[in-house]
Amino acid sequence: MIDPTPPPTRGPVRVGIDVGGTFTDAVAVSATTFALLGQVKVPTSHDHADGVAHGIMTALERLLDDIGVGADDVGFLAHGTTQATNALLEGDVATIGIVGIGTGYDAFATGRLRSLGKLRLDSGHRLPVRYTALRDPEDAAAALAGVDRVLAEGAEVVVAVEPFSVDDPRGEAAVRAAAELRGVPVTATHEITQLYGLGKRARTAALNAGVMPRMLRTADLVESSILKAGVSAPLMVMRCDGGVMSLAEMRSRPLLTVLSGPAAGVAGALMGEKVSEGVFLETGGTSTDVSVIRRGRVQIRHAELGGKETYLSALDVRTVGVGGGSLVRLSGGDGPGGAALTDVGPRSAHIAGLPYACFADPAELEGARLVRVSPLASDPADYAVLDTGGRRFALTVTCAANAAGLVPEGDYARSDARAARAALAPLARALGVDVDGAARAVLHRATERVSAVVEALVRDYGLDRDVCDLVGGGGGAATVTPYLGERTGMRSRIAAHSEVISPLGVALALVRESVERIVPGATHADVLAVRSEAEQAVLAQGADPSGVEVDVTVDPQRNLVTAVATGATELRTKDRTAVTDAGAARAAAAASLGADPGAVTEYASNGWYRVFGLLRRPGGPFGRFARERAHVRVVDAEGVVRLHSADARVDTLTAAEAEGRLRDLVAERTAYGDGGAVPPAVWLLLGPKLADLSGVMDPGHLLALAATEIGRRGPDETVIALMETRR
Repeated sequence: MIDPTPPPTRGPVRVGIDVGGTFTDAVAVSATTFALLGQVKVPTSHDHADGVAHGIMTALERLLDDIGVGADDVGFLAHGTTQATNALLEGDVATIGIVGIGTGYDAFATGRLRSLGKLRLDSGHRLPVRYTALRDPEDAAAALAGVDRVLAEGAEVVVAVEPFSVDDPRGEAAVRAAAELRGVPVTATHEITQLYGLGKRARTAALNAGVMPRMLRTADLVESSILKAGVSAPLMVMRCDGGVMSLAEMRSRPLLTVLSGPAAGVAGALMGEKVSEGVFLETGGTSTDVSVIRRGRVQIRHAELGGKETYLSALDVRTVGVGGGSLVRLSGGDGPGGAALTDVGPRSAHIAGLPYACFADPAELEGARLVRVSPLASDPADYAVLDTGGRRFALTVTCAANAAGLVPEGDYARSDARAARAALAPLARALGVDVDGAARAVLHRATERVSAVVEALVRDYGLDRDVCDLVGGGGGAATVTPYLGERTGMRSRIAAHSEVISPLGVALALVRESVERIVPGATHADVLAVRSEAEQAVLAQGADPSGVEVDVTVDPQRNLVTAVATGATELRTKDRTAVTDAGAARAAAAASLGADPGAVTEYASNGWYRVFGLLRRPGGPFGRFARERAHVRVVDAEGVVRLHSADARVDTLTAAEAEGRLRDLVAERTAYGDGGAVPPAVWLLLGPKLADLSGVMDPGHLLALAATEIGRRGPDETVIALMETRR
């Protein structure tokens, strides 16, 4: 977890800035201890001549002044922004000129892309599309004429589209060159994704182009302001998959910033809270974003935008319309015990324009009566608020959580308990229960849909409930997470500094790149090439070579090879601290296993990780006939369980012997059945790195990737291999 106490000497700092719809939050974190050094909040400057860039610089300058450091002390600077998301939500996108390339059937296929102009954004606006056909991309003059045609029709940005450009991009390259000659922003579909599927690829490229001009203007303004301020650290931008990218990458693929707000919060939980397995809930005033961390990795899927699936790989986040400011809804009479609680939300105190009752002076609530209102003219008049005769106050989930005593001291959402209980008293009378009963009834109803989403995610991703945590972030974390933990029986906690979890996530995020390739009958060389491409992409963006980790997944049914590379822009000493307290590591493993520390066995250690296990037989009526299974926990230097398995074997090798031994071990532990050979899932502990090879099913691919990882270690270095039986 993030140390709340700043160190006496600060050293280099990492700065994270999160640009929200209303406020821009900035935090400074020690680059070596991750201690939170300071935080500021300024209004987001939508209406300023420099747009949101002005708010970013205002926040940065105020932050550095508050903590007493200079621009030279900033070793890492990143920001997250809702600009692209808001542009798509509001329909405020550039007019897109699509140049479709090809003859014959290819011309017919690209011609159908005119239908992209029918794509409705969330605002209801259609995607503004202009289209022209290009028959001969080899003719530079024809490519230039095609670009001129869409520009003459009002296009502000160009998209080059050609079937099978992932194999031969020369046509799209010709259109790109023509657009650059005219000085207009341009996107080519093969630069967005290397996956087949013309319609989906073109749709993704068109949406990317639609937000490009606005994002380029902001990038230029922020970059110039940062340079004027004397910050020499390269500016990074938050991605929608929980990592950051360079400004150059953002300029070419601004769509990657869409949905980056929830991703920043998850990055904060992953890096700051060191969550290994859990569900992260970021609760604001109106809604709660729910996402998953499984075995130390955020969970990603192709996002839907405008009601259609794209090739944008984004955090799998489910949004529920319940937050700390959600209003209580009632049916029935106004007499004592005559009302019934029917729902909580989706309208919030913010929409109703009312202050939270629990933050009022308790004396002001004396004699308050319950009335019902319509927050918006189109809403039913069943939202309950308090009327004191002179003012009205909102009855919210935050009021209920404080009345129930679930909001901890010092929390952002904490209120005077007397005010909270006074606020719930009229509701309790209307429901015919006491204040505690009313508070818990509100919380139970409020968490109903959140609980259903959490259970669905646990089931969908196969999370291990024995090690799964509920972690709450956002200003309203304490209003939902503690009660949800009680309701589901899962361990729950509120993240440190939960009210700034998003800018913390931006400050702590790693450089990330994802590469997807369709490779029929992929060879070992093909898989290694995709891995290398992802690794080189993060290195090009400033990641330290010694800390880059690459996870590879090979899906033989879809012929899909995916590599996700992550790395820090500098070595962070906290990440490389050796394990020194064996007792604390053992205690963490034992707590995760639900066992006495003396009952667990230490299987291996390499100076950065300790591996513990406990032999158990499966439960159930036939458990006594089954073999014992080793339940394994990998604990890092900070006492955090980074990896877990309910059935794994652990082997300690040297790098010199590892390649040959792994070949024998994988062969020995491969299962055979009607579906063919099923090798074990493999993880390697290599110094401070945890190499995840569990997404590779082909033994040859697996061993080739393992050899790449091991080949970078010294011959006498310890390699710890974990192999889990697949089921």
